[in-house]
Amino acid sequence: MNQELFRYIQQSKSIIFDRWLVLMNDVETDRIKNVVSEQVYVSVSSDFVNVILTNAFQEQESFSKELEEIVDRVVTLGWPLSYLTQGVRHLGHVVVEGYIASASSANQTHSELFYSFDKWLTPIYNKIVEQYSNSWENTVMLQKVALQELSAPLIPVFDKITVMPLVGTIDTDRAKKIMENLLQGVVKHRSEVVLIDITGVPVVDTMVAHHIIQAAEAVRLVGAKCLLVGIRPEIAQTIVNLGINLNEIITKNSLKKGMAFALEMTNRKIVDVESGE
Repeated sequence: MNQELFRYIQQSKSIIFDRWLVLMNDVETDRIKNVVSEQVYVSVSSDFVNVILTNAFQEQESFSKELEEIVDRVVTLGWPLSYLTQGVRHLGHVVVEGYIASASSANQTHSELFYSFDKWLTPIYNKIVEQYSNSWENTVMLQKVALQELSAPLIPVFDKITVMPLVGTIDTDRAKKIMENLLQGVVKHRSEVVLIDITGVPVVDTMVAHHIIQAAEAVRLVGAKCLLVGIRPEIAQTIVNLGINLNEIITKNSLKKGMAFALEMTNRKIVDVESGE
């Protein structure tokens, strides 16, 4: 970097940051500030600007690590990429305008200045975009894994009786997870009856029904019985229209009825207890 520009940045960090904050008011900051406090916004922004400005007098390896940390923080907070990209552009404008207005730039043409500045800031811009994309992809992947783990819970509700409530669309990957959780849970909880509740499943097509039938058959092979509950009228009509055969599976239209039947299957029943006067 040009030594005079380097010296100006080093001496004017606080002024640069204050001017940058004013420009950033037009870059989705209202949405960001609705999520975090003003103090957090200024703190993260200060770290972001400081990391970029110190890049001019810092080893590349150290800069990359600090930039990665600040970008990860931005992703974790859920701030958009535009905060970073526009932030870099506005920072560039503030630095150039401030430097041109200073006495230090008297001996340098604008073309020389812009060339030196672009050579310094463009790689930073590209690195930020790359790092944000990597961090976002990693975050999405971790969230997907977490959602998959939570998407097919097996809940023991009574001794020998467990329930698996399903919510949302069932695709092939999720069906595999359902099967794994189902079999592991049946063995772990020593279940004799498993209720698969599809009340929250919006559509039951041939593929979904096939996965459910496979799950019920797998449960039977490990010594338990499977009940399919939560079959709404529209789901029942779809199953009939598609010609799906659920004859091998016990079905109930609600979890309440399914639970009562499961208790009967394990030689128990629900009894109303009259309160004494």
